[in-house]
Amino acid sequence: MISRKKTKKIFVGDIPIGGDSKITVQSMTNTITKDTESTINQIHRLENVGCDIIRFAVNDLDDAKAIRIIKENINIPTIADIQFDYKLAVAAAENHVDALRINPGNIGAKHKIKEVVNTCKYYNIPIRVGVNSGSVKQEFLDKYHGVNENSICYSALEEVELLESMGFFNIKVSLKASNVNLSIASYEKFSSLSDYPLHLGITESGPTFSGTVKSAVGIGSLLSRGIGDTIRVSLTTDPIEEIKVGREILKSLDILNEGVEIISCPTCSRTKINLIDLVNEAELKLQSIDKNIKVALMGCPVNGPGEAKEADIGIAGGNGIGIIFKKGKVVKKVKEEDLLEELFKEIEEM
Repeated sequence: MISRKKTKKIFVGDIPIGGDSKITVQSMTNTITKDTESTINQIHRLENVGCDIIRFAVNDLDDAKAIRIIKENINIPTIADIQFDYKLAVAAAENHVDALRINPGNIGAKHKIKEVVNTCKYYNIPIRVGVNSGSVKQEFLDKYHGVNENSICYSALEEVELLESMGFFNIKVSLKASNVNLSIASYEKFSSLSDYPLHLGITESGPTFSGTVKSAVGIGSLLSRGIGDTIRVSLTTDPIEEIKVGREILKSLDILNEGVEIISCPTCSRTKINLIDLVNEAELKLQSIDKNIKVALMGCPVNGPGEAKEADIGIAGGNGIGIIFKKGKVVKKVKEEDLLEELFKEIEEM
């Protein structure tokens, strides 16, 4: 059982972050934000696979103005990602975005940050202070001898303290690096010094396969230690995959108990059916099943139902005849070519 660190609770739209709130899964659009049709369509696809909060880049005033239209046509809270131009942060807030992601250090002069803060106070929206290994101030690099958990952590703390000095406390924080060990150490360090909610992620984690591994290790390690309140898996692919991976990370730690969990054996010489194709086909079909169940797809009777008896339902191949089992007990024998069809009939009746 994971003992989660208690952090301050803030709200992004109507979704609580921190405290005892559920850990949310975020993604970021890769459309041109002011192309509202494309942006809205992509967000709808993300909503359908379980995205809780969506972020998009605001690169100009037209992007900021598009926020109103986007919000009218989606069902999840929005975050505007701002780089450098404080006027865009103000414009995004004025167009009713639900939160901002900024690095106060690259916004510029203190009066610019103050204007952003005052606007966020007025509209009651939080700011995510986003620090990563490439944005650490030189003074911290010098003081702590390069990029490490200390320079990243204390750089973030300085940004937080700047907002606090302006009377602003509606804050969450991220401390990202592309190196997994550095990310873990930075988040652990900050978590030991602050109780602001943390947004977890591994920045620039890479293409689907390697990025999934890095994110699962980095984000999963922190969550297993009770650190983290919301997550985003960063992958160079369709954002849909980010949500799928993020949700699976939460499921693997028993943090999320929603939807179908699939377990399957890795195959061996006892496997007499084409389990790989069968699992791939089943995975696609099971995505649309709105049931909180564990499904086992096993290659032989040795692994199923025996070793997969904790599954709610499962199948196991044989020599021409397969079995369907529930909680380790065989309930039906069917021709192998009918296994999936019969499995889904049983699932529908559960």
